[in-house]
Parts: sequence; structure tokens; C-alpha cells
Amino acid sequence: MSQPRIPVTVVTGFLGAGKTTLLSNLIHQNRQRRLAILVNEFGEVSIDGALLRDTGSSQVEIHDLANGLVAYDDDQDFLPAMQAIWQRRALIDHVLIETSGLALPSAVMAQLQSPALAPYFVLDATLAVVDTPLMLSDDFSTGATGALFGEQLSFADIVVLNKIDALDDAALLAAETRVRAAAPSVRFIELAFEAKLDTRLTLGLRLHEAAADRQRHYGPIASLPGPGFRPLTDQAVFDGHSHGGGTAHSHGLSTHKHFHEQDPGWQSFMLKSAHAQDGERLRAAIAVIAREQPLLRVKGFAASQDSPERLLIQAVRTRVELTRAPHMPARKAQLVFIGYHPSRPAIVERLTELTGTTWR
Repeated sequence: MSQPRIPVTVVTGFLGAGKTTLLSNLIHQNRQRRLAILVNEFGEVSIDGALLRDTGSSQVEIHDLANGLVAYDDDQDFLPAMQAIWQRRALIDHVLIETSGLALPSAVMAQLQSPALAPYFVLDATLAVVDTPLMLSDDFSTGATGALFGEQLSFADIVVLNKIDALDDAALLAAETRVRAAAPSVRFIELAFEAKLDTRLTLGLRLHEAAADRQRHYGPIASLPGPGFRPLTDQAVFDGHSHGGGTAHSHGLSTHKHFHEQDPGWQSFMLKSAHAQDGERLRAAIAVIAREQPLLRVKGFAASQDSPERLLIQAVRTRVELTRAPHMPARKAQLVFIGYHPSRPAIVERLTELTGTTWR
């Protein structure tokens, strides 16, 4: 009898769309499945992985992938990570892969259909998480960011409209219209109030299995990639999206590099401070710097001057959110900045000036 494949959900979305918050809420809501989550970030430190570990769930294991372009040609970590998960298959029911905000999900999707992984894993669904207010803004639909966002949508089975709590019905309808225009092949559009999505809408959807007996293509499976490994020869499984047994439509799943690899303007760097921070002063400083520098995303932690709790900073352009994380003390501050041609020296100088603390 062949070993059932492990379903994989790919979570994509632009910088700051709320992918990690969505996953964190999913972990809290999950009561049945034992999950392995691969977190891929464009930066020097895994802020998102730390946030997911803070959920404290015994049914979830978190893996950090340092390469900002998971499963692309020069990524040496993705395949070994998946192989290690397969070796622990008795302890894992479902895999979720969070791609970085500057990557396309197609590389992961192609790897899952490769001879190295297809006998062991099956794509369950691809979710694209959307920062809905940002998508509706006039300055997001053009330029490189809009182009990447459109490509992420084009690979999605499900689009999740996030950050919608303050939007009325007219805005939600406009958002759905934009999604349908950008990606007509999207199967479902879901609403995520407070970044929460029912696990029944995210896991176990089986959208890429044409039939329940797909396993017969693979024959007996021993270990990965041990002596029992058997590469696929039946090209029927390489069909792009086979939704529920329907006609397949190809998205051209190929491992390719995107525009920011050829354009050195896309940069990410981390700044640190050994000093505790005034939360409101730090938030205001980041908002000022985001207006002065071409920053897309800022995220990180800081010790608080007036509390043992750790400060959590999440910023998308000039919109800066600061929350307190109980039971998570921080001895120093770490902020990751992601932007297009940002000046690190100017940001260091300005952050030091505006917070009254030393940053390096």
C-alpha cells in the first residue's frame, strides 16, 4: 500500500499583507492537524518565525528559511527541509509554506511537482493574502510593486482579503472586482476579519488532486530520498492546476527569478539598539522615516522603557502599528527595514535622532 502524500498549503502575499498574523490565528484555531510551517523572509533575521513560535502550540513546528526566494534555483535549504519533514511524516498532517513578500509562489509549486517531492507531497491550495486598503489605494496599482502583486494573485487558488475591519460593503465589492480583474482564474475570495480565517477554508481543500486514487501513480514509497525513491514518469501529474478533477490550466510553473534579483535597488537590512525604547516615540520615528525614505516594510522588536513586555513593531509604508507582547521580554531592539534604494546611513542617523537612543 502506498504512503499517503502530505498536503501542502502555500501562503503568498505582498510585504505587510498580514500573512504571519493570519498563520498565527490559524495556529490558535487549529485543534486537529499537526502542522509544520516553513517561514521564508526577505531579511537578515526571522521576525515572523519568532512570532509564530510565540503561539506556544505543541502541535506546530516552525522552520526558518533564510533565503528570501524559497525554492528558487540557488536555494539550498528548501529541499532538505522538506525531506526532513517527510522523515517525520508520522508526526505531521499538513505543511504550510509562507513565502516572502517579494517572491512568487510558483517556484514552490514547481518544486512540489518535481520528481524529488511529488511522490511525497501534494499541493493542497495556494492562498494569496491581500492588504485590502493598500490594494485599493491609487499608488499601488502601478509600478513594480503592483506588477509583483498581480503575479502573486495569478497563481492563487484562494485570495484572502485581509485588514478589512474598517471597510464598508462598497469597498469590499471594489476589492473583489480588482481581484477578479487581475486574476480571473482565482477560485475563491475569502474575507478575513481581524486576520482570522476558518481552518476549513484553508486546510484540507485538495484542490490539486484530480482524483482520490492519484496515489497509484507513485507505487510503494520507502524513504526520501533513499533506495525506494522512484522518480515520476507519468506526466499526467504535471498539469498545473487540476481543480477537483476539472480541466487543468497551466500557470507556467517554473523556477524563475523575479525582478528584484536583477535590480539591486531592493534592499533589506537590520538595525539594532541596546537601549530600551519609548514605544510611542519609536512608532512616530518610524512613521517619519517612512515618509522620508522609500520603505515598504519595517518590522521587529524592542525592549520597552516602561514595561517588561516586548514591543512589537509592524509597519507598511507610513502605517505603523505598535503592540505589546506579554511574557516576551526583550533585552535589545532589532528592526528589519525593506525598501527600494533606502539609505541605511540616513536611517541610522534619523532613528538615533528621533528616538534619543543609539542605533547601529
